Amino acid sequence: MDIQIPLLLTHALGFILTLFILKKYAWGPLLQLMDDRREKIVKEFQSIEDGKANVEKLTAEYQEKLNEIDNERREKIVEAVTEGKKIAEDIKSTALVEAKSLGVKAKAELEGEVAKAKVQLKNDMVYITLKAAEKIVNEKLDDEKHRQLIANFIGDLKEA
Repeated sequence: MDIQIPLLLTHALGFILTLFILKKYAWGPLLQLMDDRREKIVKEFQSIEDGKANVEKLTAEYQEKLNEIDNERREKIVEAVTEGKKIAEDIKSTALVEAKSLGVKAKAELEGEVAKAKVQLKNDMVYITLKAAEKIVNEKLDDEKHRQLIANFIGDLKEA
């Protein structure tokens, strides 16, 4: 094996020249293209991370709003129940007052009716007594007549 120096130098010079040309015109743009691509990928990942953070933030805000709405709903339910109980108590107390009023009124009416009945009974007793006295005065009194008049008087009392 013979080493031919001019051939070796030509090949080395050609190789170096090819490397220089490739570096200047091919690798530079290829490396630039790869750097651009890397930056684009980094930006996309950053955009995805930003979007993910934004979604998490919005999710937290929505969850907070839902919790607030749930708390407001519970408060309104408690208020409605409290108001319902208050209205029920008002209705109950009003009904009790009305019932007492009706009881007092009914008692007063009953007492008035009893008083009227007593007056009527007194008037009837006076009338019956007067009628009995009138019969006694008009008839002659013997023992038998006296018993019969009393029996009639008692019978009239029972009917009255």
